[in-house]
Amino acid sequence: MYVPDAFRVDDREALYGVIRDNSFGLLMSQVEGKPFATHLPFLLDGDVLVAHMARANPHWRGFSDGGAVLCVFQGPHAYVSPSWYEVENAVPTWNYAAVHVYGTPQIVEDPHAAYADQERLVDLYESGMDAPWRLADRDRGFVDGMLRAIVNFHIPIDRIEGKFKLSQNRSDADRDNVIAALCASDDPGDAACGALMAARLDRGNGG
Repeated sequence: MYVPDAFRVDDREALYGVIRDNSFGLLMSQVEGKPFATHLPFLLDGDVLVAHMARANPHWRGFSDGGAVLCVFQGPHAYVSPSWYEVENAVPTWNYAAVHVYGTPQIVEDPHAAYADQERLVDLYESGMDAPWRLADRDRGFVDGMLRAIVNFHIPIDRIEGKFKLSQNRSDADRDNVIAALCASDDPGDAACGALMAARLDRGNGG
């Protein structure tokens, strides 16, 4: 990923925060010598990404080659109008946060460990429900059948890159105007991007 110094973020906790808040990511590698991508929900467990995909998906078969994969997580993003700047000579742009993770997948062969991974994933996404659906409440024969139809895997994080392009290259006045415009927007994505910009500045870190 191309990351100018002004937009580079090395704080791992900040990057992990983007992953946790935007955990539906994109896994990319090669299958039979061609680029291949799979959209997946991920669970961040320490410095490891936990995920699964359909056994019918050919993507996982390339994991045995031992090559690294790339997982992309897209954080808040929004269009930025030059009309919000103090200067006239400016152009439209896009503000965003993105995290790229690199690692070598390890297939989980133990069915008990695979079940535990799925239970944690379900619990994570059901945590906000009024009456959470629980894997343990389902018929175990049915669950085991479903587990046989998927492939669980872990990706230890070998390298992580973060790019938070949040108007750090603009003046304080321009940046304040962008934050105000985005936070006032009725679009949830715009508001989220504005909130991220404001939060980064409140911490004294525009990057």
